[in-house]
Amino acid sequence: MGHIRIRLAVMNFLQFAVWGAYLTSMGTYLGKIGMGEHIGIFYAMQGVVSLFMPAVLGIIADRWIPAQKLLSLSHVVAALFMISAGYYGMVEGSAADFSCLFALYSLSVAFYMPTLALSNSVAYTSLEKVGLDTVKAFPPIRTLGTVGFICMMWVVDLLGLQDNHGQFFASGVVGLLLGIYALTLPACPVAKDGSSKSLAEALGLKAFLLFKQKRMAIFFIFSVLLGVSLQITNGFANPYITSFESLPEYADTFGVQHANILISLSQISEALCILLIPFVLSRFGIKRVMLIAMIAWVLRFGLFGLGDPGDGVWMFVLSMIVYGVAFDFFNVSGSLFVDKETDQSVRSSAQGLFVLMTNGIGATVGTLSAQAVINRFVDFNASVPQTEGWQTSWLIFSAYALVVAVLFAIVFKNNHNQNPVKR
Repeated sequence: MGHIRIRLAVMNFLQFAVWGAYLTSMGTYLGKIGMGEHIGIFYAMQGVVSLFMPAVLGIIADRWIPAQKLLSLSHVVAALFMISAGYYGMVEGSAADFSCLFALYSLSVAFYMPTLALSNSVAYTSLEKVGLDTVKAFPPIRTLGTVGFICMMWVVDLLGLQDNHGQFFASGVVGLLLGIYALTLPACPVAKDGSSKSLAEALGLKAFLLFKQKRMAIFFIFSVLLGVSLQITNGFANPYITSFESLPEYADTFGVQHANILISLSQISEALCILLIPFVLSRFGIKRVMLIAMIAWVLRFGLFGLGDPGDGVWMFVLSMIVYGVAFDFFNVSGSLFVDKETDQSVRSSAQGLFVLMTNGIGATVGTLSAQAVINRFVDFNASVPQTEGWQTSWLIFSAYALVVAVLFAIVFKNNHNQNPVKR
């Protein structure tokens, strides 16, 4: 049993290292090459492809290709396109064309985003094969994913890659390694039921029938509303913090010079908060855990808007700390909740549906809306500091999160019990 935990931990380490290479620093690179006003569309593309790719690949994993093999293939294809994007950025420099760079990047994330759900399916299936409880066994394994994300953030920062194309090369290399490693993971069975099925069942669309259950329907609706917040700081925190360089009193502060390392405190908090999930789920229930996550998003954005890299850096640090609660208490707990509420025959499809709602619809709307707000208050081409505009934007995001939290507290009805994720 210990052996499979280690193998799955390595998978998660590499899975999130691929993402950590560029997710928090790409915005700064895009701003540097004159694409600051398009940062949102790059991050929104992760959401756009999540509208259909995780569900499609989840169906394939459920019906035809074992999940671990599909995980391998997806990572290899994603890595090749990401390396191509890095090469194009290296050759063209600041003359890089938006459409070409965006196309290569989009093709990469189209194959990467489904792997978030596929890796969960591989982990859950492998743990159940050896008789382990996924609610207890998975969170520590998932923690190694966050460690991988943090390590790559530091590597990219310390190698001086956070404002250039090198971050794409770093991501691609790790992706190729995971593509090879995934082939060594335990086999995940596909459904081979010979009984007569409807077209919807044959395509794996039965997962969408979860919307017929009122509690699950409301859960997925709020997954979208909360998903709006997921990518905002990933896309804009680094450009915001580094923008303080235009103010002499902040130019030489650690945060400005090493924004990625400062932001990595968020992922360190995330790694620690994952370990709390079994306790908080059993103690408070899914509604209270989700509500805590929503309040944490209010603080995450609000503290960004009020802080600075100088005397107010403690607000930035506190914002990083609450991120662990904001992200984990919904994302990981929600994944476990979906796993326990769905039949094994549609598990990969259901996980894909959850990713669609959060990283798909929610993140797409969120990043595009955030870009519109920021473009309203921040002029990326201005020669004067834009700090005030950035701070106003963060406070608007905080107000949105507060509204969602209040609505959720009123609308979502779920009686608390000591084992909230079991049917």
